[in-house]
Amino acid sequence: MPACEEKPLSAIKKLGIIAGSGVLPARLAAACLKQNIEPFVVAFKGHTDAQTVQNLPHAWVHQGAAGRAMKILRKNGISDLVMIGAMRRPSLSELRPDFKTLAFFTKIGLKALGDDGFLKALRRYLENEGFRLYGAHVFLPDLLMPEGTAGRHQPNAQDWQDIKRGVNVLQTTGHLDIGQAVIVQNGYVLGIEAAEGTDALILRCAALKRKGPGNGVLIKLCKPGQDRDIDLPTIGPQTIKNLIDCGFSGLAVHADHSLIADINNVIALADTGNIFVTGLVPETTGNENDEP
Repeated sequence: MPACEEKPLSAIKKLGIIAGSGVLPARLAAACLKQNIEPFVVAFKGHTDAQTVQNLPHAWVHQGAAGRAMKILRKNGISDLVMIGAMRRPSLSELRPDFKTLAFFTKIGLKALGDDGFLKALRRYLENEGFRLYGAHVFLPDLLMPEGTAGRHQPNAQDWQDIKRGVNVLQTTGHLDIGQAVIVQNGYVLGIEAAEGTDALILRCAALKRKGPGNGVLIKLCKPGQDRDIDLPTIGPQTIKNLIDCGFSGLAVHADHSLIADINNVIALADTGNIFVTGLVPETTGNENDEP
């Protein structure tokens, strides 16, 4: 079946929510209801939070059951989808793949793709099956981090040098589809995000901090060429709590291309913990040797 053509949002009456963990799938479902869109949640055993599907039409599947999930969506008349929420990428042996899932991996040649390559291949596969994929921010625009600093605290001069260093690093590693985040302290790269995820990166780098004028900054950006409907960088209250607990100065994220879960709580925690949260445009951030 060829990929579906795009249609105006006003024509969307039902939306399939492919739900990972965290609060964002439930927020998206609530936003759909306010917009007279009927949400249907595909929940994954071991990943999706049980409270996400309360009082909502839904189906539970295991991660390798792509065929069953697509059959359920079609049975409910759903062709428009959003993928949202954290989900650990399993190995093929963990998936227990059904025929459709195995066909997808066979189609991409069982290659060890990075996350971006994997998700692009997944999108092509779903579109060829007749589904349309949208970013969550299309239905929830207030999830996007705006440009500028949120809350009371601002990055200082050393923080900006670390931010610029981090942007340069991520613009290089992003082309290799390695990760979305890096932690820099006084110009020294403490760690780059790999398979462990951002929260584990923060905890890992806490033990690597050095003495100096800066406490270190987490920088999190979209990778060049990343599919911005499927895998936008996401932060939430737990990210802020980890930064505070580990003594870092703050967080810089990709403005208008990053999702902030529970932004009011994020700002309140950052203000109380004396750290900054700022949205930046990587293309205009400048060289790390420039003045902030």
